[in-house]
Parts: sequence; structure tokens; C-alpha cells
Amino acid sequence: MNFDFTEEQSEIKRLAREFAESEIAPHVLEWDETQMFPMDVFKKLAGLGFLGVLIPTEYHGAGLGYVEYVSIIEEISRVDGAIGLSVAAHNSLCSNHIFIFGTAEQKGKYLPRLATGEWLGAWGLTEPEAGSDASGTQTTAVRDGDSYVLNGSKTFTTHGTYGDVFVLMAVTDRAKDNRGISAFIVEKGTPGLRGGKKENKLGCRASDTSEVILDHCRIPAANLLGAEGEGFINCLEVLDGGRISIAALAVGMAQGAFEAALKYAKQRRQFGQPIAEFQAIQWKLADMATEIEAARLLTYRAGVLKNQKKRSTKESSMAKLYASEVSVRVANEAIQIHGGYGYVKEYPVEKFYRDSKICTIGEGTSEIQRLVIARQLLRSQI
Repeated sequence: MNFDFTEEQSEIKRLAREFAESEIAPHVLEWDETQMFPMDVFKKLAGLGFLGVLIPTEYHGAGLGYVEYVSIIEEISRVDGAIGLSVAAHNSLCSNHIFIFGTAEQKGKYLPRLATGEWLGAWGLTEPEAGSDASGTQTTAVRDGDSYVLNGSKTFTTHGTYGDVFVLMAVTDRAKDNRGISAFIVEKGTPGLRGGKKENKLGCRASDTSEVILDHCRIPAANLLGAEGEGFINCLEVLDGGRISIAALAVGMAQGAFEAALKYAKQRRQFGQPIAEFQAIQWKLADMATEIEAARLLTYRAGVLKNQKKRSTKESSMAKLYASEVSVRVANEAIQIHGGYGYVKEYPVEKFYRDSKICTIGEGTSEIQRLVIARQLLRSQI
């Protein structure tokens, strides 16, 4: 068992950190305050290969694996979770869904544009009545000759406003419950497709989150992604990778909050000495660092399994569950170490605190992760 990065992996991690610190860090507060989606930064990320991390080079992607991918998401999120969230959604949901289940024609048409940043990807499963329970999906897709006609809406869609290509789930056979849900590729500009309400969020405010409205949206039948009726089943496989993304996002934000707290504890003086000299603060820092490292190891383990093309459902959910809750705890303790200063926007821990909470909700709540893990454990004992 080797925990060391290769020279190439270390270089990729360094490149991601330097980019985040030079191109993202100076603008974090401004983007958060204005809820600005920085498209120019995504073009630069594309130039580094960070929008096609998992896509093979034949489709103009970087052709890297999950270890590299986790390190990239972690380093970006260490500076700004909002940008990390958007990079993750583009890579592991939209692009990856097309890569895993698309036809040769679909891959050839969409993946090069997604990998090079020409197009921004969006992915929609959640609806107002279908969150943890996908069987509540109301969006429909009705076959009409050589087309499907889609009607309904998606909510909490990352890049719902700015997306160029959408992977969306819709019901094709209501009688079959989850096995009657199919996936479709819908391009920006298709009549009947439009963005809806942009959400005014607690955190990750620079990452666009919006409704997607489908009003008699007619698409070619060739835009069916995967077999009809297997969209939700395929989503579960896509989410195995997506949950690794969220775990990496959480680890990165936790690391950022920890480093801010450590720096502050060394500088802040009370009772004639730095507060880092007090045992109460030292124990907080020790617990924070230990939990982050444990979360990181869980995340990389899940990534290694994905690289080996082994099933990672349990391990991905474990990483996502633990890392997301660690991120919230670490951000909370970072504010406590800062005291009153942790409550104001002048210090970064306030934003890490707000941003980290999404990790316990998005791509399956902590409660759903515990159900997934328990089911996997029980099946393995039969």
C-alpha cells in the first residue's frame, strides 16, 4: 500500500493549488457577495485540463484518474468551495454521465466541447417533489416519432442558468417507477428549454444554482442517453463518482478552514501569549487535523477503487458522509477559535462555515448515505 503521489500527481496538485491561490483567492469575497459566476475563470481552468479531468485524450480530455481528480477538487475548494462545486458538477455529473453511458456519436459530439470548456455542463435529477425519493419525478418525456417531448422542471441544478448542455432525467413509463426514468441530453437554445429561478443560497454563492424549465421541449430521439428506462439506475453509478467529488470538496474546505484557524491561533494573543499556547485551542486543532486526514484517506480510497474500475458504492458513500460532516465540524471549530472575528466576513472561516453545509445535503443527504452504507453492509453478509 503506497500513500505517496507520483511525480506527475504531485505536479498536478501543485498546479491546482497555485492556480487557486493566484486566480481565485483574490476574488472570493467579491464573488460571494455578488453571487457572480466567474466564467472567465472556468475558461482558464479548461486551459489547464481541469474541465475534462476524467475524459480520455481522444475526446480532448486530460485522461487522468480519480486520484488526480480528487487532488484538483480539494486544492480548488481549499480556496473557494463555490468554484470547487462547479468544477465537480461539470466533471463528475454531466460529462461523466455522457462518457459512461453515451453512444459513440454522443461522446464524439459532446465530450470534446465539455472537456475543453467550450461548453459548460449541467445535470438535473432533483425536482420540487423528488429529492431523496427519485420516484417522485414529475418531468415527463413522451416519444413522438423521431423525437421526445419533455415537460416539467428541475430544481437545484448547478449551472441551470449558464449551462450549454444538460443531462436531465424524465419519466418515460410511469408504471415502472424508478425503472421508468430515462436520461436525455438537451442543448442550450433548444425551444422549450429555459432557466428558471436562480437560488439565493446560504453558501457556495458563486456557483450558479437554478431551476431548469422544460415546456414542450422537443429533442431528437438520438438524445436519449443510455437505454430507455435505465436513467435512474445509471444515475446511481454516476453518483458513486459524484460523491467522491463532494468528499473531495468537503476535505478541501475543511483544510482551508483549518489552515485559517491555525494561522490565527498563532497570531492572536490573549493573556500575554498566542492562543495557540492554550491547551483548549491545541486540542481543537489536533482533533480538526486528525479528522481531516481520516476524511482525506477515505476519499482517496474511494478514488483508487474507481480507478481500478471496482464497485465503490459503499466506499464513496462513506467518504462523502464522513468528509462532509467533518467539514462542517472543522468550520464550526475554526469560527470558535477566531471568536468574534470568526463571525465577520473579513476572515475566511465565516464563508467556509456557510459553504461546507451543502456537502451534507447535495448528491444525497447524510441520512441517505447512511442508508446506502447500511444496505451495502447487509448485502455483504447474506
